[in-house]
Amino acid sequence: MALLGIATVSLTAQANEPEGKPAGGSWMEFDHTDPMTGYQEARFVLQSGNTLADSTQKAMVQVICVHGKYKLGDFRPNGRLGRPNFPGFWGQPQMEVLVRVDDRHNKRAWNWVRGDFLSMDKGTVRGLIGAQIFNVEFRSPRGSQIAEFSPAGLDLGRVHQACDLTPKKPISD
Repeated sequence: MALLGIATVSLTAQANEPEGKPAGGSWMEFDHTDPMTGYQEARFVLQSGNTLADSTQKAMVQVICVHGKYKLGDFRPNGRLGRPNFPGFWGQPQMEVLVRVDDRHNKRAWNWVRGDFLSMDKGTVRGLIGAQIFNVEFRSPRGSQIAEFSPAGLDLGRVHQACDLTPKKPISD
């Protein structure tokens, strides 16, 4: 009986989740209106082309926008992250990653959030949305891993409308 209750709750949750729509290339867009504020929320999601060693799911990046403004970009390996490398300016845990955006490579320190995901900086997100190739090398309990993404084809007009965000080439280190 308990299993039936869990299955019903799971099906209800899936039915209430907003349905995604293609956003160009391999990107998906998920839209939602916040019932308290009435603000439009848009989430642009891209899955990696490869599956990582500790996971059965592909890694993903997502760009989250609320009320027409960029709010957050994050990298989710959908597997275990290694421990953070060092504290950030305000003491929050961070992990240093190596990011490839087309032909540019940059080291970045991203906030490590509960060991579930890494919060990307806005400059990297701006590079990501206009790139052909986007790779992230990060630490996992098994050592270094690389998530490979193909972000080409994203509808940049839609991203600008939902997030007030435009692509920009990153500066190489």
